[in-house]
Amino acid sequence: MRKPIALMFIAMSFIPMGDTAGKLLVAQDGVAPIYVAWTRFVVGAILVLPFIPAGTWPLFKDWRVWFRALLLTGGITSILTALQTEPIANVFGAFFIGPILSFFLSSILLREPITPLQTLLLLLGFAGVLLVVKPGFGMTPGLGFGVLAGCFYGAFLTASKWLAETARPRALLFTQLGISAAVTLPFGLQAVPPMTSEIAALTFASGLCSMLGNLILILAYRLAPSTTLAPFVYFQLIAATSLGWLVFQDLPDTLTLAGLALLIGSGFASLIRRRT
Repeated sequence: MRKPIALMFIAMSFIPMGDTAGKLLVAQDGVAPIYVAWTRFVVGAILVLPFIPAGTWPLFKDWRVWFRALLLTGGITSILTALQTEPIANVFGAFFIGPILSFFLSSILLREPITPLQTLLLLLGFAGVLLVVKPGFGMTPGLGFGVLAGCFYGAFLTASKWLAETARPRALLFTQLGISAAVTLPFGLQAVPPMTSEIAALTFASGLCSMLGNLILILAYRLAPSTTLAPFVYFQLIAATSLGWLVFQDLPDTLTLAGLALLIGSGFASLIRRRT
């Protein structure tokens, strides 16, 4: 189990790095979220293209591959829209409805085992999401997009496990990036900003970090069940909160911190339960 766990920690560090670059683009430089999403897919696809294995192109005939890629498209576009107005830690807290949703979807659709204690811990995690989002007393449109992104992502995680044995990780990564780039192409071209060295560098960093994070995530999911790896997805919260503080000087409020702590605690309690 050490190898998939190590891979999860690395993946969960790269993904918030990509979103930090994306937030700098949409919040600081005024770039449209759809442009950042489109270029993220394009950069990632170009970087992966020289390394795709034989048999990759026939995958584009599989409707399941398109379905999985469209889930990613919706998730990335939604989270970048949320980052326009919300602190990165708050967005990731709302976004973490995703792993909870994935856990239950994997149990129902993929028949992965689930216990009452696991269910209780996941429900505690959901309570943490509610503290971050504050539905009815402080929820903003930005956090709503964060929740939407999490729903897309939860379904995407389950679909990734569903298709993990269908093709090699690099092939699956290229299909999700290529399809997403094609789908967002018309909208991304309409939103191209005046190009500066800063925008170009952040665009490349956003695409590179996101691509590496998703590639390593696929590798981890080939080695262990998604229900086993689910708690380690919560490391994104620690990385996102740290990056938000270091880059944007954003510190979550008391309720948000309580929600983040509940999310992280419930995730790692699941890990301790498995080790006892």
